[in-house]
Amino acid sequence: MNVAVMGYGTVGSGVVEIINRKDLGLTVKYILDLRDFPGDVNASKFTKDFNDILTGDVDIVVETMGGQHPAFEFVSQCLAAGKHVVTSNKELVAEKGLELITLAKENNVNFMFEAAVGGGIPVIRPLTFCLRANNIRSVNGILNGTTNFILTKMIKENMSFEDALKIAQDNGYAEKDPTADVEGHDACRKICILAALAFGNHVYPKNVHCEGITKIALEDVANVSGIGAIKLIGTAEKLPDGKLYILVSPAVVLSDRQLSAVSDVFNAVMIDGDATDEVLFYGKGAGSLPTASAVVADVLDCAEHSERRRPVFWGPEKPELIADYREVENKFYVRGAALDENLIDTKLNDDAYITKPITENALREKLDGEPASLIRVARL
Repeated sequence: MNVAVMGYGTVGSGVVEIINRKDLGLTVKYILDLRDFPGDVNASKFTKDFNDILTGDVDIVVETMGGQHPAFEFVSQCLAAGKHVVTSNKELVAEKGLELITLAKENNVNFMFEAAVGGGIPVIRPLTFCLRANNIRSVNGILNGTTNFILTKMIKENMSFEDALKIAQDNGYAEKDPTADVEGHDACRKICILAALAFGNHVYPKNVHCEGITKIALEDVANVSGIGAIKLIGTAEKLPDGKLYILVSPAVVLSDRQLSAVSDVFNAVMIDGDATDEVLFYGKGAGSLPTASAVVADVLDCAEHSERRRPVFWGPEKPELIADYREVENKFYVRGAALDENLIDTKLNDDAYITKPITENALREKLDGEPASLIRVARL
């Protein structure tokens, strides 16, 4: 089957490399990129004209450009033209996934996106197919390798956030502008995709509370070191009333939980089903060939199911089903504000403690002053 790759960056070039060096029954017909790559071994396949792909002899289109535009317009036109599409673009799936899977269904083609959440870690396919006999109770994950690397440096080397970020940038783990990572936006897109698959309705990132790690102090890291570790956690949980508790924020992960030991650039996704209980998916969530391997696996899936759609679908968002995160009970780590002793579960030192279960709204009403730090304890 003929494949076109749109975007010849880190992931796109990895996709082309894997297809070229393995006998998979696939041929790269076109590579779309506005840049020039003089001397590249694939020079004869480059084009700057999207219409070559749209009207040409192409069965499967791979989108690795990133961003919403023009990715959405290009992918939409390919699906409407009866071409299967595979993407690694988490922003595209989180924002436009409902429209694109609907368009794919209408045209009896596949829209697949395994690499959009876990990179090289298989999680979309297991959640969609392997765990389909379960009612999913919750999905919790360390979904961003950059922030996990930074927090690991802070935890293990007593390094400031700023110094750890600089090392992450020097090693290529963080972009020059790290906002999407350190403010939690990348993890938010991923938990929205996982929530849609797990619970059946699209969730837009704009409707999900999102906090990053920029306000985590070394003092907080040290205070909780005896009971666990601070991680950036994306969580989506079905509450007893049927509402969805979903957010991204730093959380204290207690040391007896598996996610507390996930360090450096590694990611992990914990899925809790009513039949399987907890299942953990772990590995490096980024990189050229690991992510490209997930993309090519989707391409092969499309090739093997070219006459029949894979059952990947969810319905429209129901905003009324998203719970107010401030009204869901948690334990909290608090530093720098007094609280009635009856509401304290664990005293860490004279200035920091873990509360008993309480809603955030109720806790803030009972605190004596504005806390220097207030961090949830992960609901794991």
